[in-house]
Amino acid sequence: MPVPAGFTSTRTSRRQFLTLLGISAAAVSCGTATATGGGSGSQVKTLKYQGSVGAVTLPELAADLGYFEDVKLEWVGNTISGPQDIQSAATGQTHFGSAFNGAVIKLAAGKAPIKAVISSYGSDQYSYAGYFVLEDSPIRSARDLIGKKVGMNTLGAHYQALLDTYLSRNGLSKADAAKVEALVIPPVNTEQALRAKQIEVGVLTGILRDKAVAAGGIRPLFTDVELLGPFSAGTYIMTERFIKQNPDTVRTFVTGVAKAVEWSRTTPREEAVARMTEIVRKRGRNEDTTALQFWRSYGIAETGGRIPDQEFQLWLDWLGERGDIKQGQFKPSDLYTNEFNAYGKG
Repeated sequence: MPVPAGFTSTRTSRRQFLTLLGISAAAVSCGTATATGGGSGSQVKTLKYQGSVGAVTLPELAADLGYFEDVKLEWVGNTISGPQDIQSAATGQTHFGSAFNGAVIKLAAGKAPIKAVISSYGSDQYSYAGYFVLEDSPIRSARDLIGKKVGMNTLGAHYQALLDTYLSRNGLSKADAAKVEALVIPPVNTEQALRAKQIEVGVLTGILRDKAVAAGGIRPLFTDVELLGPFSAGTYIMTERFIKQNPDTVRTFVTGVAKAVEWSRTTPREEAVARMTEIVRKRGRNEDTTALQFWRSYGIAETGGRIPDQEFQLWLDWLGERGDIKQGQFKPSDLYTNEFNAYGKG
């Protein structure tokens, strides 16, 4: 069956993605960043950022809870792409951005001087990605995926990394794994494409996953949390320059986000959803809050969002095997710091 217009193949998207990373790194090295430090001993106290339509990010939650003290947030727009979000931070259009840790590694490999400072999202029993097939699909194993199409939101990131990991751990050779075709499909179209048999597997998360499962007729082939256990998948990054020039601001930001992580863990779900719904309504962007009613978790595995080595080492190994970076090019500690996370330190 032909692939619908607008769907993107693995090879093309990967090339475009790497090109964007190169552009971002070049912009940083040429000094074109605009969201920089205050200079002359002053520190930036208003942080520019991108949000997500109908959702509340951890920094937005932290700000509303009063955890940022004298630090303020300035919304400059929305994004649906983690790689784009961290590119914006790397080039100085914003002060921080969030993406899958594999995308963070790629950006750093493109010579962008960035550091991950705290985890931003992950997978647990409540918040996870499922790789779904039709109920009557003959696909039951990794080997059954050879020659099949798998739809996901973007390539070279979280969902393709998990697919590759699943194939590898289930014994597929690189040659056989290369015959599994990953395609870019907007998340809102994934269920439809799966049911119309335009793809054989669709990656579904959050409300889109829950609604599709409730409608029946599909089943998970595997989930990311089944494959890896609970794990933090992404981080917030800042430029090394901004961190050096604004250490107090960075500490306030990171510790505030850490407090918001723990607030989201310990607050009854109904109360958390009500708070987030009110945050969306107060900001006055004419957004639908329906998806928030299905919120259950940010999925972050570690206390206070601290970043352990393994959250980067897993993807360093994956990217090295793909040839996207040189084997041994980075140690995990080259890519992140927990220095500014004061949560639980008294």
